[in-house]
Order: sequence, then structure tokens, then C-alpha cells
Amino acid sequence: MPELTSVKDALGQLLSAFSRLPAENVSLAHALGRVLAEDVSAVFDLPPFTNSGMDGYAVRAADTTPAPQTLTVIGDIPAGLAPELKLQSGQAARIMTGAMLPAGADAVIPIEWTDQPVFDPSQGFPHLITTRQSVQPGDFIRPLGQDVRTGQTILSAGHRLCAQDLGLLASFGLTTLKVVRRPRVALLSTGDELVEPGLPLPLGKIYNSNSVMLGALVRQFGGQVCFQAAAPDHPQAIHDMFARALEQSPDLLLTSAGVSVGAFDYVRDCIQADGQLTLWRVNMRPGKPLAFGSYQHIPVIGLPGNPVSAFVTFQVFVVPVLHTLTGLPADSRAQVTVALAEPIESDGRETYARALVTWQNGAWTARLAEHQGSGNLLSLVRANALLIVPSGVKSLPVQSQAAAWWLNADLS
Repeated sequence: MPELTSVKDALGQLLSAFSRLPAENVSLAHALGRVLAEDVSAVFDLPPFTNSGMDGYAVRAADTTPAPQTLTVIGDIPAGLAPELKLQSGQAARIMTGAMLPAGADAVIPIEWTDQPVFDPSQGFPHLITTRQSVQPGDFIRPLGQDVRTGQTILSAGHRLCAQDLGLLASFGLTTLKVVRRPRVALLSTGDELVEPGLPLPLGKIYNSNSVMLGALVRQFGGQVCFQAAAPDHPQAIHDMFARALEQSPDLLLTSAGVSVGAFDYVRDCIQADGQLTLWRVNMRPGKPLAFGSYQHIPVIGLPGNPVSAFVTFQVFVVPVLHTLTGLPADSRAQVTVALAEPIESDGRETYARALVTWQNGAWTARLAEHQGSGNLLSLVRANALLIVPSGVKSLPVQSQAAAWWLNADLS
């Protein structure tokens, strides 16, 4: 039996086979969670004109000192119109939040600082106001270019877009963006025991939960499921399933089950018949029977069939691959250092234990989330982190420090 590959070496082998995918244009409305393929620079200043930060009166600051002062109101300035008036000494103009500051004004005095503290839309502007406080030049205004200057890089290539990013980009009138194409992932499951959800469950069979879970993970981490199928443990059926998957031009073939040493594990044979396997069996727990290679020149990652093993190996290996394909750093993962609330035993393999991490007494504290069997999905549901026990470590006592990956921190 060949020696087990370390997690670090296995991940290095996988990542060396992938690079960022080409770019495509998408509408701003569909860009949430996508990764920019190029820098975006400001095409004009933001704000594009000096405007009022308050409902109040545009004034010359010098005319408000010392308070109180009585000023003549010469007009109304609503938002959305360019004012034609110009303030002279002793004059003011009623102005709404966001409206363009008129010529001659260098400040805004809030309505609360005058004797006219309420705007009545049914009434015209007052002819006179009395200021109760003075203002300084620049008070309560938002100057031209205060946020962004023309030509300034506002978002860089490799940035994953969130809601506030889209709001900023919309402020410049953008309707389309150049983003990295989503990875196309074909999901292949094998097993005579599998039944699709919604169908009757005969005795001895199980529902195909892996396909649902892995499909959701692919989408969660920026991929697109382009093909999804299950096949019985029969060489020809598995070969036919691979052939149908290739018709969808995937960037990655992702299999579940069939890569271990069981008598009916035919996926490895199928891959090797029309491709190659460069990696098999990793020194980790759960998830030792991981495979990697290519099938007709398309990269293929073979995950274990046990649900927790499939989930953990996806987190350890497939997430960095998807990050690389979408232009994100491979190791961009939310991580925290925790103190153990209970001792942990391991078999010396690099272990990823389901854990519940909570904030206690000024520090993050972790305890195991129930049973750690590789078929126990409930423990994954109740966990919020994967606790990492390094390779070669067989026990960690209470209060030991360990690294943990947050689960679901990348939900978009």
C-alpha cells in the first residue's frame, strides 16, 4: 500500500492544475457574489457636485456670525435641479438634502437652527429667517469629490462583490461588469444503494443526500452545477455517466463515492481507462480515500462517499480550487484560534473535527459537536466550525490552542 499523501502536498498538487477562468460580462443586477476580473475606476467625481447634507438653508457662513442674524430668503432649491440663483451678502436659499449648493453659498444651516424649524410643502419659502446659531464654511455640505475622485480605483480585480459594492458602482451609472466566469462543475455520484429524494425508499437503500449537499456547496462557493447524475455500481453505467458529463463542457468533474478499495468501487478504474490518477489516499480524517487526476483532459476530484467525509474533503480541497478558478486567493477562509473545552483524541492523521465554537470569558472556546462518525450529518448541522488537529498529534488536552474554520462564513 503506498504511503498516504499529506494534506499540504495533496492540496499543492490540486492547485497546480488550476488557474483563473476567463472573464465575462454580467449585468449589475446579477453581479452579487461574483469576482471582478479587472479594476474599476471612477469615471467622474463622487459626489459629482457640491450638495447639501441637511434640510436647511444655503448661506454664506460669514452672514451667520454672530448669531442671531436675519437673512433674506431668495428661493427654493429642491434635489435634482441645478440652481440658477446666486447668493449675495445677507441672503439665503431654502435647500433640501442632496440638492446642489448655489453659487455664493459655502455652508448650510440646518432648519433646526433657525426660527423656521419645519418645512411645509404646501407653503412657499419664508421671506426671512433668523439664525439661532452660526456656521463655519463647509458645515453641513458634501463637497464635490468628497468620496471619490475621477480616475481613482474604487474596486480591484479579484474582489468578490457584495451589496454595498453594487450600490457604489450604480452611483457611477454602470450597468454591466467584467467578472470571472463561474466554474462549471459536473457532479457525479455512484452507488447501487442510492435513491433520489422524492422516490420510495426500499429496504437497504439510502437517499442520495451527497448530490444535494455538494451541489449546494458548489453554488455557495461561486460555482455552477452544469451536470448532475447518479449511476449504479457498474463499469458501463459509470462510463456512460462520465461521457454525458463531458457533453456539458465542465471545468471540473466532481465525483462522490467509488474511489475507495471496495469490491464495487469502479470510479477509479473508469478514470484510469480514459485518463489518469495522480493522487489517491490522503493522510486525513475523515476523508482518506480522496482521488485527483484527469478524465479526457478534464480535471477530476473524487470525494469519499460518506457524507461527512465528502463535506470535509470539499472544504479542504474543492473550496481552494473554486477560489482559484474564480480569481480569489486559494486560502481565503474565515479562521479563528480556539481553546479546547474538552480533551480531543486523534489517530495521528490530520483531523477535521466538527465543533461548536462559542465566545466565553473573553476567548473563543470549542467543544466537539456530538458523534464524530463519518456518516453523521446531524453533527455537521449542529457544528459551526471544523476544528483542526495537526498531523502527528494524537491528543490535545483541555485549554489547548487549535485552529478552527468557521462553517457557512462564505454564504452569499
